[in-house]
Amino acid sequence: MQTALVIRFLAFEDLGSLQQILDGRRYQIETLDANLDSFAGLDPSAHDLVIVLGGPIGAFDEAKYPFLKPVLSFVEQRLQCGKKILGVCLGAQLIARALGSNVGPMEKKEIGFAPISLTDEGLQSCLEPLSSGVPVLHWHGDQFEIPAGATRLAATDTCPNQAFSVGNSVLALQFHLEANAQRIEHWLVGHAGELDSIKLDPRVIRDQAQACADELLAAAQTVFASWLDRH
Repeated sequence: MQTALVIRFLAFEDLGSLQQILDGRRYQIETLDANLDSFAGLDPSAHDLVIVLGGPIGAFDEAKYPFLKPVLSFVEQRLQCGKKILGVCLGAQLIARALGSNVGPMEKKEIGFAPISLTDEGLQSCLEPLSSGVPVLHWHGDQFEIPAGATRLAATDTCPNQAFSVGNSVLALQFHLEANAQRIEHWLVGHAGELDSIKLDPRVIRDQAQACADELLAAAQTVFASWLDRH
């Protein structure tokens, strides 16, 4: 049986559509809450797959949130193992930082469902199913630079660096491809203060989620399955 370690920052920013794929492949899943659970003695090579999910803090915020330091250290060690690691939003930013790249604020936040544009390399990657304009969930105010040696895969007008890969073992997504659009209410309530601060009506995102739910779920499952099968 294959094993997956999931590092989570918020309960509702969970595996989403990835859960069904991993269950279908009979992965044994272990979840660590980054802000509560200890990483002491954790073997970075012990799991077949590591997934680092998103959260509403910055990748360089360890002074404010000290638990980020052991998470970053674990990510660095996992990368050295050469085994599969997937980063989503904050998780992707932590991978970028661990690989020596900067992560910093954008001019404006990018929140809502919208398609991405794939680079030529992205069209040849596991993200190819998104080339038809499938809306994905964006929810971030920071962005990463592409690490040296990594391959840039996707962009939007607001954020030119939306995804990168390193070989077949590392996939970093700034956007939330895993988000279950049918459970968007958790996001709207959990991040209500942020939406209010930028005067974004939650009804806009709710309507977007309802319109793309089935299409996004199908694309996400195809993308993730394709990446898991690449060795």
